[in-house]
Amino acid sequence: MTRVLISGASIAGPALGLWLARYGFDVTIVEQAPAVRPGGQAVDFKGETHLTVLRRMGLLDDVERLATGGGGDGRIIDAEGRTLGITPAAFSGGDLEIRRGDLAQLLVERTAATCRYVFDDTITALHETPDGVDVTFRRSPAQTFDLVVGADGIHSTVRRLAFGPESDYVTYLGHYYALLEVDGDLVAADEMYNEPGRMVATGGPKAPAFFVFRSEPLDVERGDVEAQKQALREAYRGAAWKVPQLLEALPDTRDFHLDSISRVHVDRYSRGRVVLVGDAAYGNALGGFGTGLAVVGAYVLAGELMTAGGDHERAFAAYDRKFRGYAKVAEKVNAGALLAPSSRTRIWLRNKLFSVAPLFTRVMALMDRFATDIDLEDYPTSSPGAPSVIATARATSPPD
Repeated sequence: MTRVLISGASIAGPALGLWLARYGFDVTIVEQAPAVRPGGQAVDFKGETHLTVLRRMGLLDDVERLATGGGGDGRIIDAEGRTLGITPAAFSGGDLEIRRGDLAQLLVERTAATCRYVFDDTITALHETPDGVDVTFRRSPAQTFDLVVGADGIHSTVRRLAFGPESDYVTYLGHYYALLEVDGDLVAADEMYNEPGRMVATGGPKAPAFFVFRSEPLDVERGDVEAQKQALREAYRGAAWKVPQLLEALPDTRDFHLDSISRVHVDRYSRGRVVLVGDAAYGNALGGFGTGLAVVGAYVLAGELMTAGGDHERAFAAYDRKFRGYAKVAEKVNAGALLAPSSRTRIWLRNKLFSVAPLFTRVMALMDRFATDIDLEDYPTSSPGAPSVIATARATSPPD
């Protein structure tokens, strides 16, 4: 049985694990967080391709049950709260919208019996041999696997260890974003406020409070939350509207996340026995396609490994060939420039894009075409020789 180690238990990792376990692979998923991350921003699925893969996974009904229900149009307002335009519901949502944490929890629950989960750990070194990949971990004993998959996001540890430094593959797009979990009337309304190079939205699908701002690269460690909060305060110094009150809520926020808006590009998705899927391979923060690309990419990668009978060289080449054109949509978007235009003129033009129905409709039709622009293979939903779910049930560190 082919032993596969997947790094990352958000979306792409468990989605891939679901398929590989069905095909009879022995799957271990390692995740640096102590448990599935709850909450998080809303993510969406667009078009028949995404829905078809969810249906074949057996998850469509559950995703529909957990869906946020989307929302209506939001308001673009000025500093006094007067309406300047609208943010159409179709802009931020797709056919199905679900909180990232809810989707991750669903995927882990569906794979807990067939994949071995190890939380609160991470890979520290990879050494490929003719027979496999020797892997060392921060906490767990070293092991050897036949294949290793990086499904660990834009800042992928696996990509850094197997491909090279992050700076070789990740391009900063000039903006940062921040998500805050804040309660109360302050964030009740679906509103978006802009100043040149700065945006704040409340009550929308991303998070109760959502910030996007232009900036030179910040000299802040990713794990230093207090320094990140201070960077956000500095970025919004002097801002009007509700911004001062939102920043005052920073010390008490239940959940806070700040990261760059960046794009990933790799020339090949694999190096030897190591392969990338999801944001680690073709991520674009806030680009609107990340979750769909992760789920479809996992489907294609697993299907090609099954079709190739575990021959990773053949499978990885087919995955790269069949998926790269579809994933190019992630290279076409810079959400920061759209959400936080650099001048008042650009803000006005963005607002017009949203308000002129024929123009907005054409833009959304183009985005929908990107979401379905792949000839989706009809891979089997399981392998006839795969062990049953009950026979393979195991978990060294089950999710909470």
